[in-house]
Amino acid sequence: MVVKRHGISTTIRSGSIKKSLRGTATSTSVSAFFFGKRICFCKASSYAAAAMHRFAADRARRAVAASLRGAASRAAAAPSRHAPAPRHPTSPVGAAAPVAAAAMARAAMSTAVAGVPPPVSLDTISPKVPPVSLDTINPKVLKCQFAVRGEIVTRAQKLQQELQRNPESLPFDEILYCNIGNPHSIGQQPVTYFREVLSLCENPALLDKSETHALYRSDAIERARKILDKIPGRATGAYSHSQGIKGLRDEIAAGIAARDGFHASADNIFLTDGASPAVHMILQLLISSEKDGILCPIPQYPLYSASIALHGGSLVPYFLDEETGWALEVDELKKQLEEARSKGISVRALVVINPGNPTGQVLTEENQKKIVEFCKNERLVLLADEVYQENIYVEDKQFHSFKKIARSLGYTNDDLPLVSFQSISKGYYGECGKRGGYMEITGFSPQVRDQIYKMASINLCSNITGQILASLVMNPPKAGDESFESFRLERDGILSSLGRRAKALEEAFNSLEGITCNKAEGAMYLFPRLHLPQKAIGAAQAAGTAPDAYYAKRLLEATGIVFVPGSGFGQVPGTWHIRSTILPQEDKIPGIVSRFKEFHDKFMDEFRD
Repeated sequence: MVVKRHGISTTIRSGSIKKSLRGTATSTSVSAFFFGKRICFCKASSYAAAAMHRFAADRARRAVAASLRGAASRAAAAPSRHAPAPRHPTSPVGAAAPVAAAAMARAAMSTAVAGVPPPVSLDTISPKVPPVSLDTINPKVLKCQFAVRGEIVTRAQKLQQELQRNPESLPFDEILYCNIGNPHSIGQQPVTYFREVLSLCENPALLDKSETHALYRSDAIERARKILDKIPGRATGAYSHSQGIKGLRDEIAAGIAARDGFHASADNIFLTDGASPAVHMILQLLISSEKDGILCPIPQYPLYSASIALHGGSLVPYFLDEETGWALEVDELKKQLEEARSKGISVRALVVINPGNPTGQVLTEENQKKIVEFCKNERLVLLADEVYQENIYVEDKQFHSFKKIARSLGYTNDDLPLVSFQSISKGYYGECGKRGGYMEITGFSPQVRDQIYKMASINLCSNITGQILASLVMNPPKAGDESFESFRLERDGILSSLGRRAKALEEAFNSLEGITCNKAEGAMYLFPRLHLPQKAIGAAQAAGTAPDAYYAKRLLEATGIVFVPGSGFGQVPGTWHIRSTILPQEDKIPGIVSRFKEFHDKFMDEFRD
């Protein structure tokens, strides 16, 4: 059969029609595949229906006719002399394929002619229109948002460029980034022991030089040797096993066991480029349609909302209680679960971020036990985001992993599917740019774990530098090691300074009119609430933006301080927040507080009711 496309005659030697319908009553997508030639009908609004109806129907009719004419003869005929012999020439599946293709073609044609508004054909779009536009890309990409690097940050970067060009052009002399947990970018120094070991692993020739012992501590040298011995060929620039280097996973498993007091297996550990790819992988595993829901805290780290949107699932929100220090109430979980199920949503998992981001709370052991019981009883996967496990600033709270809680309750792998996430980007180490992390999966069958391994294999492996650092983070120097005292001083110094910064910012927020702020018990953030005057809310509405985004933008333009609007994390409707990191260096905190107070007082006076 010969068809014309873009004025060029194309011979179709075998027909295969594939129906791909999506959308609503006003949008349909049909794709026809002809021997490697694809004709794609993409999304159209109803206003284009009349124009495209005849085109889609005619194209579908011609495709169906071609498929039907050749279906029977192709099913029985011997294979072409140009094609390899089929592996199973008598297979009913192979014989039925042309008939199935014809059936799909009939379905495609019936859709085109049955009154469903037909889609726009790319063949009819003007050559002046770009082939990739907001109208043609995946709508799931448009749906997902990531406020931590959103509009406010983009504007801050432009202002920073302006300062570089003309330092006198703005009412401030620097941009103060308080928007993201990126410690090294604003002055935190790397942990010496970790970098010594990493340096030697990246430059193994140094191990054989006599002067190395004058530059590196002996335990760092010995640790580097042991790590290199675990890497096949000592090749840190080579691909590794897709789960990560086995010897490094063994070290991480030993660190988990020492932390929790329960066995951990390297077979359950998947090393990833930070925790984020691990989150993506598990959500992709669990979500197959918009009817699959994930229970997420509100406020939440927008990685979750963005990933759920990108994978086509439904975010099922549960609200943390701001009045009780951002508590996670199991009754709220039950309420939201029942409501989601009543809407036909199959809730697959519960996300818990502990310590909290952006809220900074640390869950109690009793609360965690109730959460584990809830997941077990409701047959939910527990997704435990524990990347801030080292960041605890109050004496009456301590970190307990959900795996430890589950095992202490007597639950085994058969009782609770659990995924625990850890990262080298947070804690006292803050190695964000090295991209290292892992997930530990328990309670999954070997068959499902094989599927997770397959997903990991698609990306080949995580980077070796991140893998090495993850093993160091989970198995740092011990008492008696040459590096231990200096390591302890660095670690404790960083964490105690973070605690002081958190307290200073919390007190500053609470001292101001119209702001209330819960204590940062852990993590790297404060999430103060803005009680804005009605006039300010009206001004934001007039500007077409959320009130907290309006506030954050005004703050940036006046002071150079970068906060993230609370609306990017989710919040109880009618409330407004901002998220601030506690990461600026300690000597900069007084200046930030001073700038912020001056701005806030003027803002409140400007919009006072």
